[in-house]
Amino acid sequence: MKGWKEIPEGGLILEPGNSVEYKTGSWRAKRPVLDKEKCINCLICWICCPEASIIVENEEVKGINYDYCKGCGICANECPKKAINMEEEK
Repeated sequence: MKGWKEIPEGGLILEPGNSVEYKTGSWRAKRPVLDKEKCINCLICWICCPEASIIVENEEVKGINYDYCKGCGICANECPKKAINMEEEK
């Protein structure tokens, strides 16, 4: 797997559908942590996530794909039940 440093200069896309080859989650400062007790599966986090890092199966939030999550915090900010908290990356 290529890292973000191997992405061509200028953000060129040399082959379609290749974003899964670049794991970009390693450069975040904070990570979203899901509290399943509070989650009502409204899927607003999934809709708002710019990286499609929210894992959903059978209309239920199952977790977060940290390989691609950049820690932007949009999911935590939009969650109506505050079921996602941003925590310092360890």
